[in-house]
Amino acid sequence: MATSDAPTEIDRVRLVTRDLDRLRGFYTAALGLSELAADRESATLGVDGKPLLELRRDTAARPRDPRAAGLFHTAFLLPSRAALGSWLRHAADTGLQLQGASDHIVSEAIYLADPEGNGIEVYADRPRSAWHRDARGITMTTEPLDGPDLLAAADGPWRDAPEGTVIGHVHLQVGDVSTAEAFYAENLGFEVTYRIPKASFYGSGGYHHHLATNTWNSHGAGPRQPGSTGLDGVVLRSETEAARIATDPWGTSIEIERKQS
Repeated sequence: MATSDAPTEIDRVRLVTRDLDRLRGFYTAALGLSELAADRESATLGVDGKPLLELRRDTAARPRDPRAAGLFHTAFLLPSRAALGSWLRHAADTGLQLQGASDHIVSEAIYLADPEGNGIEVYADRPRSAWHRDARGITMTTEPLDGPDLLAAADGPWRDAPEGTVIGHVHLQVGDVSTAEAFYAENLGFEVTYRIPKASFYGSGGYHHHLATNTWNSHGAGPRQPGSTGLDGVVLRSETEAARIATDPWGTSIEIERKQS
């Protein structure tokens, strides 16, 4: 399913990289993103003309600290389970190093990282009719993924990311979850859709989550220091929130653009 029916959704993610050519090559080869624009210092990648990822070169940037506030992963949502099966076959055939695979009830997800350590999730949603709620919100768990069954659902060889691929959600590392909730729910207007120990999930329009925050690696982290690789900002599109740029308590830039009517 697409998330375009949500009042607020993820539009694109910006990353700072020390090696623009290497990172650009990874996202085009591993995920099948297309290069939409590029110069010596930046590249914009996406699907079917829609930008999803902006890369900016900074050769002086420090390597990202995996325990600092910032990006946990960028989650690329494929339009069908069959597409996810095809991508998993592609990952196996090309020797991509995967870090995990999970069944979250609402979705099936595969995890990896790019060459500079930025986390990536590639996933497909189950139909909303299969989602359930409990006292904490939309039920999400982490169970083993049935890889053989997913591979059997593939609808042919993987070539490029298919039309309809979007950034479904972005998961962030923060220093404190309650402080993060105050910012993302109260200031940005997202609903808290689920809570688990050390993490909260935020959605719009009934989606399981467009954003999430956790302290699994970053408990107590302070504001991010400028001049490092990794997350440079997240851009949202909204029909309800005013266009603005907000900065969370750890220095992560959240830019809101108005949806076109």
